[in-house]
Amino acid sequence: MSERVDPPAASHAHERTPGPRELSAAAGVFALLSDPTRLHLVWLLTRGEADVTALTEACGAARPAVSQHLAKLRLGGLVQTRKDGRRVVYAMPDGHLKRLVVEAISRADHEVTGEPWHS
Repeated sequence: MSERVDPPAASHAHERTPGPRELSAAAGVFALLSDPTRLHLVWLLTRGEADVTALTEACGAARPAVSQHLAKLRLGGLVQTRKDGRRVVYAMPDGHLKRLVVEAISRADHEVTGEPWHS
């Protein structure tokens, strides 16, 4: 049996009141996520990395549109890329963003299904 290793402690910087720069940066994230196709792509990337072909098939949008959305997400710093041969693979390593997207989709699920809210 292996010994349990606790993750590093979270930074206390997140506990302070946000200033104008933090609020502007957060608003920029929400602006990028305000498009349903981009939000779907980011949600797909919370499940693991994928290339444009897989993301296009999963979200049902046209390939050129998916490529344009991914370019915006990459320029906005929400996703990263790496080369795998000729393929470009997209990933979302930011745990904060992953949790934000999953929580937003979970909240939407409550709204759509009428399932009671919980904390």
